[in-house]
Amino acid sequence: MQARTIVTSHPDVACDVCERRLLRGEHPDVFIVAGDRRLVCELCAPRAVHEGWQRESERGMYELAPPKPRRGRGLLERLFGAARAPAPERAGGDAAQRETAAQAERFELLGEPAPAPEPPAAGQGEEPAAPLDPLQIALDAFNAGEYPRRISGVARSLGAPRVSVHCAEHAASVIVIVVAWELCWYRYEVDLDDLEPAARATAQGTELVELAREDLSDNGTAEDSGTLHLAHAQ
Repeated sequence: MQARTIVTSHPDVACDVCERRLLRGEHPDVFIVAGDRRLVCELCAPRAVHEGWQRESERGMYELAPPKPRRGRGLLERLFGAARAPAPERAGGDAAQRETAAQAERFELLGEPAPAPEPPAAGQGEEPAAPLDPLQIALDAFNAGEYPRRISGVARSLGAPRVSVHCAEHAASVIVIVVAWELCWYRYEVDLDDLEPAARATAQGTELVELAREDLSDNGTAEDSGTLHLAHAQ
């Protein structure tokens, strides 16, 4: 009886880091190194990230977005413009009080009850709204963009990151957001003077010693979805 040859359709794929042949059911990650595609098993993916290899699925995400032109008044100016406006003169209020007292006196002389005072118009007598926190505005812009997906993907391999949010030294309207692990870090900026503030990637690295002290202030947190929040807002 002639022996039968069994042919399997499972491709022979090896990890480019540990050179181990992947088993059936294992799905390698694809990285781009110097323009070449490298296949990496799940166990070696954190090591590839540490070496600075770039995932093929995130290749377009690392391109830095060009800065947007500034038009009109910035967001910070619109937020705090009302706080700088001069307070209304009290003369009008004093005159209204004197007129109300005079009317009450006239009704008292006539022996008629004074009419009930009219309720204040909507918006009058209310406490002014507290100004919004520029750091939280920047985080809201970051969370509305594409970068939380990257943070969530890296966190699945390296755990929860350190998050720091602070004003840039070169411009008060620019908010710096740093998300860091022991093996890599990313820096983003949000310019609140833009007509529609949005986060843009500005730098990345693999060592925490590359960061300044304010970049490690740890005043923020990250959810599993990659969205960021200020620590005191939790």
